[in-house]
Amino acid sequence: MRHSLTRRLTHAAIVGGAALSLAGCGINSVPTAEEKAKAKWADVQAAFQERANLVPNLAAVAKGAADQEKGILVGVVEARAKATSIQLTGDDLSDPAKMKQFQDAQNQLSGSLAGFGRLLANVEAYPELKSITNYQMLQSQLEGQENRIRITLRDYNGAVQEYNTTIRTFPDAVGAKIFYGAKPMVPYQASTPGAEVAPSLEGKL
Repeated sequence: MRHSLTRRLTHAAIVGGAALSLAGCGINSVPTAEEKAKAKWADVQAAFQERANLVPNLAAVAKGAADQEKGILVGVVEARAKATSIQLTGDDLSDPAKMKQFQDAQNQLSGSLAGFGRLLANVEAYPELKSITNYQMLQSQLEGQENRIRITLRDYNGAVQEYNTTIRTFPDAVGAKIFYGAKPMVPYQASTPGAEVAPSLEGKL
């Protein structure tokens, strides 16, 4: 009886030790960090999509603009179409080429919005815009969306940094390599400072 109990205790100790050893090798921490980063990326995509959803409203507000401005608006609409056509899944986040493609498309839309805003910078030239009820609401929505994009990108990059650190540091790096074949995720990098944020249109429409 005593020997049987000893064997059971020894077996339990070995199993417990093995479990602790595996837990310390990234069995839990690596997928946890990965899922967190993927969830933050979903927030990023949702924020960019909501910005894109505001472009048709921008077109409606700018109906009273001159032909030149309408031509620029066509560029905004085309940039929106390209930006919304590129979607990255959580499994794509370790692919620098796909991330760059997404970033370039979003930066192109940001640039188009900025260019359109500059053309309409002189609000006095478009008094009809002032009388549009939805004008101020659209302004507020765009500004709120800019802020959300900035926050989601910050949170995503923070989660990516946490994940990349986890899979590169001992002992988690052992499990990351052996069990998961983990690859570093790509942070979101704007091409120019502030380009990760949609341009403010306050006082420009």
